[in-house]
Order: sequence, then C-alpha cells, then structure tokens
Amino acid sequence: MEDKQLQREENAENAITVEHVSKVYKLYDKPMDRLKEALKLTRKQKYREAHALSDISFNVRQGECVGIIGTNGSGKSTILKIITGVLNPTGGSVTVNGRISALLELGAGFNMEYSGIENIYLNGTMNGFSNEEIDARMQDILDFADIGDYVHQPVKTYSSGMFVRLAFSVAINIDPEILIVDEALSVGDVFFQAKCYHKFDEFKKMGKTIMIVSHDLSSIAKYCDRVILLNQGVKLGEGSPKAMIDDYKRVLVGQYEFPQSKAEQNLLNDAEVQEAVQTHAAAQKRARQQPEDGSTQESKTLEYGTKQAEIEEIYLTDDRGIRTNSILKGLMFQINMRVRFYQDLPAPIFAFSFKTAKGTEITGTNTMFEKAFLEPVKAGDVKEVCFTQKMSLQGGEYLLSFGVTGYEGDDFKVYHRLYDALDVTVVSDKNTVGYYDMDSIVVVKNVAL
Repeated sequence: MEDKQLQREENAENAITVEHVSKVYKLYDKPMDRLKEALKLTRKQKYREAHALSDISFNVRQGECVGIIGTNGSGKSTILKIITGVLNPTGGSVTVNGRISALLELGAGFNMEYSGIENIYLNGTMNGFSNEEIDARMQDILDFADIGDYVHQPVKTYSSGMFVRLAFSVAINIDPEILIVDEALSVGDVFFQAKCYHKFDEFKKMGKTIMIVSHDLSSIAKYCDRVILLNQGVKLGEGSPKAMIDDYKRVLVGQYEFPQSKAEQNLLNDAEVQEAVQTHAAAQKRARQQPEDGSTQESKTLEYGTKQAEIEEIYLTDDRGIRTNSILKGLMFQINMRVRFYQDLPAPIFAFSFKTAKGTEITGTNTMFEKAFLEPVKAGDVKEVCFTQKMSLQGGEYLLSFGVTGYEGDDFKVYHRLYDALDVTVVSDKNTVGYYDMDSIVVVKNVAL
C-alpha cells in the first residue's frame, strides 16, 4: 500500500510518465487480406507484425528539458504521437500532467484550405481557448511568426519555412505547461531557429517542461537536461546528453554492442529485450564512470572500432615543443597521434575534434579535409600524425577526441576512435563571446565635423 502511495506521489511530480509502451502495426501484402480479416472471412493470419516501439518506459519531471535521439525509424516520432494522443499504444500507458502543446510534423493540426488566421482560431479552440482568449494572444502569435500579410492566405500556399513559423508561434503562445517539438525547427532559417531556442531558454526559466526530437546534436547537448536513446523501437538507454550522444554516434557507425541482433530480438518477448538492453546500458554507464581510487584519464575514455588500426599514443605539445595539456590562447600548438596498422588499408583518415564538457562539438578536422594524406598503408606500418594550428578557443576546459577511419568502397569504416581522450585547458587573459575568438583588430577614428 505504501509503495502504491509513493508511486502516486512520484507520478504527481512527473509531467509525463510512460510505462511499458509498445506499438505494433499490422502489415498486409494485399488490401483484400485486410478486408477478409476485418470481415472474419478467414482464420489464417494475413498480416505481419512490425514493432515500432517495444516496452518503452521513462519519466519526464516537471521543468525538465528532455531530448530523444536515434536513427530514422527508431520510434522517436511514434512515442511523441502517443504522448500527445495522436496515436494509441498497442500496450502500456502514458500519463500527462499539464496542458500540452505539440509541434509535430508539418501539417499536423492545420487545415490546408484555411488561412493562417483561421488556423490560429482552429488550433486555439482545439486547445480549449475561447475566441476572446485567442484574440488576447493574437498579436503575440503574429509578431513571433512574422510572416506578414501571408497570414490571411490559405496555408497551402505557404513555403515550409512560413508554415513552421506560424505553427511554432501558435504552439508556444497558447500558454503550454508542456511543449513537445519534433524536428520541425530544422525547416526554419537560422534567425528563426535562434528565436525559437531563445524561447526554449525562457520556458526553462519559467519551469515549463520541454521534449525535443532532433538530429541536431549540438542543440540536444546545449538545451537538454537528459537524453533518451532509441533504436529500432527499443530504448538503448537514458542519461546525460554527452553519454547518450556518444552512444548514438557508435550506433551510427555500427559499433554499438547490441544485446541481440534484430532477428534474434524478434524471437524474444518485449520484457526480455528490454531487460537485456537495460543490463547493457548499466554496464556502459559503469564503464564511463570514474572509479574512486583516482583513475587515470584512459579509464574515462570511450573507445571502439574494428581495430584494423590502433591509436597507440596521443599528446599535445606547446609552441616550444614541450608536452602539455595546458595551452596558452593565441599561441601555436600541435596535436599528435601515433597509429599502428594491422591490415592493408586503402586510404586511412586521421581526425581530431574538440568538445565542451557537456558534449557540444566545437571544431575539428581530419587529413581528408586538409588534403594532407590520401595514401594506402600496409599491415605493420606505424604513422605519426601532427596537426599544427593556433589556439583560438576561449579560456576553459575542453575534451579532445581522436579517430582513424576510412572508406572501403562506399562503406564508411571506423578503425579506431577515442572519445574524450584528453582533457585540454586553454589559458586566456581575454575571453570574447562564444567558443571562438575572431582575433579582431579594432580601429576607432575621430570624425571631423
């Protein structure tokens, strides 16, 4: 009894509670098969099952900003549609506490024959507002959308950018307690995107709840408190943006150690699949955590790859050639790596990238971009690679990652990759706005009147 009471109290603090949600679609080879089954004219199963979601569970606490990432077809949009009530789950339940406003795919909730103004009233009415309440918000909606006289034209004449401006403006100005956005902002121009993300900051300060689905990993890292990683309808894990983005990148290059192949997963029930996934995610989390006995930096490094090549040594040198992890801003420095090859490879690519402590990638390059090395290598070769550049990042702490990759035909291969392998401190007596210093030369002149 006490456990049920405690669970009710925890759910009350959650804006969204998703419990064991599954979504299964029936796929028919022919329309006639669907009709026969609907009319019960056959006892033979005429469909194949497609599992869009398998036993998904998570909570979103009030005031949190949570991101959902994953490859195409992983179930991101499906779970958002279930949360917002657009779809019904096949199994499980969703509880939402608060007024919800969603910006899903383009066209959702809009009548294409209506004008922009008519669609504003339509959406407001659907969200429970009276015409007087919509009138009070109308100017704010029009100002944010900033599409001019087009608001009086049918939305079917709008460009995709104009459409998303109006849709997002409506979504944020109906006073939601929970805002859900599914990749739609990628359509708008850079100025509109900046305005939207500024609105996200305002919502977070006001204690509103936000859920974002996006392939823009830098935005996920910057705005989200927590991230959920999905793949092929299964939750691979949830945690800090940095940890989940690292796992997602491993999924993208086929280096994530899944608990079972998809074919084998189909032989298991949802509970078994989820248990295996959660066990693996817990092991990955333990591996990423720093031990209490004063671990070395290598213990925190995430590495993977085919190991056809191996990065044996990495280090930085300053403008005097001295090895160091502290670089003075404005001076030249070198990033060094030594790589051993175990197989003949057509044209390996050597790379590095800088990230913030939160996982936002700032800058980086590789030998293919620089056109510095486009040669084959032999098994047993050892290459020393040195990137020389000026340190123009702002003062602070950064993480440096390394990689050896390449193309074999049309296939991209990761031979060895080290994420967050070095902690780099940039020492500066002058910091400007953002991550990068433009090294501006300023001239101020008197003007004769």
